Amino acid sequence: MDLGLKGKVAIVTGAGQGVGEGIAAILSKEGAKVVVNDFFQERADRVAKDIVAAGGEAVALQADVADFDSVTQMVKKALDKFGRIDILVNNAGVPAPLPEGDTPASMDNTFDKVDRALWKRYIDVNIYGVMNCTRAVLDGMINQKYGKIINIISDAGRIGEPRQAAYSAGKAGVMGFSKALSKEVGKHCINVNCLALGAVPHPGLDNRRIGMMVKMGMTEEQARDMIKGIREKAIKLYPMGKGLGRFGTPADVGNAVAFFASDASVFISGQTLSISGGYTTVG
Repeated sequence: MDLGLKGKVAIVTGAGQGVGEGIAAILSKEGAKVVVNDFFQERADRVAKDIVAAGGEAVALQADVADFDSVTQMVKKALDKFGRIDILVNNAGVPAPLPEGDTPASMDNTFDKVDRALWKRYIDVNIYGVMNCTRAVLDGMINQKYGKIINIISDAGRIGEPRQAAYSAGKAGVMGFSKALSKEVGKHCINVNCLALGAVPHPGLDNRRIGMMVKMGMTEEQARDMIKGIREKAIKLYPMGKGLGRFGTPADVGNAVAFFASDASVFISGQTLSISGGYTTVG
């Protein structure tokens, strides 16, 4: 199915690895020109280079989404390069504590024990980051009477997860923001939707886990074996994952983003779709 994204310009935040990288790759394959944003320039450079090598068009732009001035500079550079912005994918965010925890101590990461600086960071990046990027592109979308805003959240924001209270709050906030904004900008033919993710492992998360475990005295082999065992137990919580024998992948998310970025979804706005293999079945 041709989704009609050829020539469209998309900004994907946090696209230097993992889910964001997968989203950027899928949008490029569908013909979009991609602005690859990341907090780390070298990560954005690598992904943009890979897209170009595969025959796509991309530019790597560094920005801290929690800093509005940084975001506006990124958007200005994107406009200088491509002339317009049709699609914004707000993917950048501070990740949740891993379900099994980076370390055994993080299993006690309840809200009463979390340092305020950490949960403030969840709010600054996961909510203000989305609002900053959205505000920076909104005038252009209103003027061109066209735009697709897709916010990547988590099913933790829909159902709440223990030991992830601040993270759940941040993602729930984005969902409420998206619903309200969709009602404001629908008259300008701008769609605003959320994708709520379940578990989507990627090498960056694995490296983070392994590094923490090695610091605690494990060997790398022991750390990998522990992660494997934990995943085998956790996958039972995901009905489709159990059947498919895997968790979600960045490509799973990218395919859903491509649909919401296309005119196939032109009459869908203010909605949240779970990409979680049936982990949640909320309405």
